[in-house]
Amino acid sequence: MIKKLKAIVLLVGIYYCPEGLIAQQKIGIFDNHTDIGQVKHAGFASYDKSNQTYLVGGAGSNMWFNKDEFHYLWTTVQGDFIVRAEIELIGKGVDPHRKVGWIVKNNLDNDTKHVNAVVHGDGLTSLQYRKNVNGNTLDLLSSQKAPDVIQLERKGNQYIMSTAKFGEPFTSVTLDSVQLDNEVYVGIYVCSHSADIIESAKFRNVRIIKPADEGFKPYQDYIGSRLEVMDVATGHRKVLQSTSHSIQAPNWTNDGTKMIYNSKGRLFQYELETSQITPLETGFAINNNNDHVLTFKGDKIGISNHTKDEGWNSTLYYLSVKGSPEPIRVTKPNAGASYLHGWSPDERKMIFTAERKDQYDLYSVEVATGKETQLTNFKTLDDGSEYSPDGKYIYFNSARTGKMKLWRMDPDGKNQTQLTFDEYNDWFPHISPDKKWIVFISFPKDIPASDHPFYKQCLIRLMPYEGGTSKVIGYIYGGQGTINVPSWSPDSKKIAFITNSKIK
Repeated sequence: MIKKLKAIVLLVGIYYCPEGLIAQQKIGIFDNHTDIGQVKHAGFASYDKSNQTYLVGGAGSNMWFNKDEFHYLWTTVQGDFIVRAEIELIGKGVDPHRKVGWIVKNNLDNDTKHVNAVVHGDGLTSLQYRKNVNGNTLDLLSSQKAPDVIQLERKGNQYIMSTAKFGEPFTSVTLDSVQLDNEVYVGIYVCSHSADIIESAKFRNVRIIKPADEGFKPYQDYIGSRLEVMDVATGHRKVLQSTSHSIQAPNWTNDGTKMIYNSKGRLFQYELETSQITPLETGFAINNNNDHVLTFKGDKIGISNHTKDEGWNSTLYYLSVKGSPEPIRVTKPNAGASYLHGWSPDERKMIFTAERKDQYDLYSVEVATGKETQLTNFKTLDDGSEYSPDGKYIYFNSARTGKMKLWRMDPDGKNQTQLTFDEYNDWFPHISPDKKWIVFISFPKDIPASDHPFYKQCLIRLMPYEGGTSKVIGYIYGGQGTINVPSWSPDSKKIAFITNSKIK
């Protein structure tokens, strides 16, 4: 018998866990899938690696009272987390209470304690929970109806369900004092609410995020990073690279073959076709921050390097996009801290945020001579400047009206006009090459207007180039380093950006 068991282990990769013997079957970011409870029809789960989407089908009579029946695609997580997915129930369905969502469980029993962020087939949205083994299920109803974005966050014994119809901000429901284990099962599921049938759902942009610890020290304590690409028209995202260290601010090269990002003061090239990563030669400039920008022609890259002989102030240089051992200095010695954000289309000027006269304003500088021209003059912060592709305007963000909002001005600083007006703090406007769109990042309402910190729940938003109503195209955990620099693809169809999570 022992020999037979060993043979089975070798053939199907069985391992022992507290729930018994379970076939090891990694599916995307999840460890396995299984039916929970005594379902009449076996469910299924699959992962499409090419577009990073999941398909889950499940039967089950209900997820209520003291017993649950559903199909579960799961992994295990310790401590706090944020999980998020965009969901689509397939077909009209049979029962209006078919269910889809995220569920957190102590184990794989059907009567265990759990917290369940659920959307019903008829649009009912609730945060369900069972506080005791074999106890009845309770719920908190959301005012949201039929969302297609579901997020569940754990902070100690508190659970926050946030839902949205894609394109809109979140609506949240908070549940306090549910005692689950530190290590829990977490995953997506489907329940048909009818024992005799199987219902199914698609899941895209599925993320499991381990946030930064409370009290982390910015610019000292870093967590992992994901390099992502989004199709702007649909909001569909793909993770290109996951790493346990900090990478920031990807540029897309003009030939569409590479990304350039910074990490630990140096620049790196990511080859889209091969996923190969190579350093970009920057010579002595090895203390670069994330303010690096390619020219519109794509032949040069400007950098902001912290220079030792100037008290580690950020200083502007440029070099060939292919790399160079001798970057060329632009800002003059001891001019003050300078943070690059854009090039003029003719490559004769750079625009940047400068610490001058005891405040931070926007300046332009002649690349050939280092002559500076002040463009804004406010005690509050102006930042994130970028030329439009035709050179007619400079777009930027400013806190002069209380919140950090997007603005536009003429290249000489005249006709400064506010573009966004809602309660968010908006940073880093980036203009699509075809001059149709502005993409930007919005920080939470409670963040100080002049701050753009690491490791926050932010929104990537899109608005028409002429201004007008913006919509959400990305729900992210990130912030500083996510989209500080221009990152549109040359064909204006995609953007690149960084999100964050602790990664093993």
